[in-house]
Amino acid sequence: MAPPRETTARAEALGAPPFERFYATHKEEVYRYLVRMLGRQLAEDAFQETFLRALRAYGDLRHARHLRAWAFTIATRVALDERRRARPESLEAPEIPVADSRPAYAELAHLADELPRTERAAVVLRYGYDLDYADIAEALGSSEDAARQAASSGVRRLRAKGAA
Repeated sequence: MAPPRETTARAEALGAPPFERFYATHKEEVYRYLVRMLGRQLAEDAFQETFLRALRAYGDLRHARHLRAWAFTIATRVALDERRRARPESLEAPEIPVADSRPAYAELAHLADELPRTERAAVVLRYGYDLDYADIAEALGSSEDAARQAASSGVRRLRAKGAA
């Protein structure tokens, strides 16, 4: 992967090492990072794409500081692109294996049954499934603040009943 001479010369003028040295210095840790992010199969293609993007942009560098961080930024963006491409089109959630036979919300079912629908859903999703408020908001079709408020109101009602 030899860069064009003008790209290398321009980058060297800024104090950057020749691209070959940059590649040799960072290739192993970038590859390991991509393997952790994507798995070995997808990491190989993402690795090649990362350094192709770096090569194309190498001549446009404004300074030679933080080259390692720059390489990891490119690798992260390539990994995110790869994950988006690999994401199934189906809106169905994948089935998650459960260690025990009881669903996560089963312990809350008898407590939350008397709550209003939105509060019940927010409490079960937050405390039964340990989802964050952004995910709860998406499930409820509301804002994050509304999801937080619904969970809080539900817990307050349960405490008032003496159940929580």
